[in-house]
Amino acid sequence: MSTPIPATPADPDGLAEIADAVVRLGEQLRTVTADTLVEAVIRQAAETLPGARWASITTLRHDTFRTLAATGEKARQADALQYRVGSGPCVDALLEDSVHRSGDLAHDARWPEYGARVARELGVRSALAYRLILVPDPDLIAALNLYSDVPDAFDDQTEWAGTMLATHAAWAVSTALAQERAENLEVALRSNREIGTAIGVLMTQHKLTRRQAHELLRLASQDSNRKMAEIATEVVDTGQLSMPRRPGRPAPGARGD
Repeated sequence: MSTPIPATPADPDGLAEIADAVVRLGEQLRTVTADTLVEAVIRQAAETLPGARWASITTLRHDTFRTLAATGEKARQADALQYRVGSGPCVDALLEDSVHRSGDLAHDARWPEYGARVARELGVRSALAYRLILVPDPDLIAALNLYSDVPDAFDDQTEWAGTMLATHAAWAVSTALAQERAENLEVALRSNREIGTAIGVLMTQHKLTRRQAHELLRLASQDSNRKMAEIATEVVDTGQLSMPRRPGRPAPGARGD
């Protein structure tokens, strides 16, 4: 369990305590695995920053918002409500490249609909959101979001400390998404290899052209509502292609006139 940063006046000694706490956080993050980095950051944010009760990470790609990770369902719901109404501290932090803080969401004129609803429906009274600087990706932006059920939960010192923590959050998100892209690429390459091998099996067994073999796999995938790579693996393992017959469809290997 992390020790909360003391919410003392912003004097040099207080800033030193904050800096030491963030350094300790960075050291802790180096010991976690890549697939748990984001969760570790937001957990530490909620435990370390004064006033924070819940935390989450939002990403925006191609006009689609996504909660990448959250410390609890309350944070996910607070995020989702912003996505639905199209405004809020998180959304504005993303779109305006800024930091947004509110200590009275229920009466905040910047987000009248969101603020009133999130306070009434979820009991969230304060919010603090940072846009994150990620490894260059023109299609992706992200934000660190902090929530509290206490009014005026975040002060200037907390905002400053959160800025330093957001640096770790940006690194964690960049690392996690890079791993996700690498894993997706590996899956795609493996699927393509399976499909290529299955096409070769069908071409050899049924004297088909490459195009005809590929079309049979596509039809089998469509008719069975299964992924083509899954069908291809089955062909490679069994040497057989099973597919529902439509009236008038030729059997695999049959040639038209």
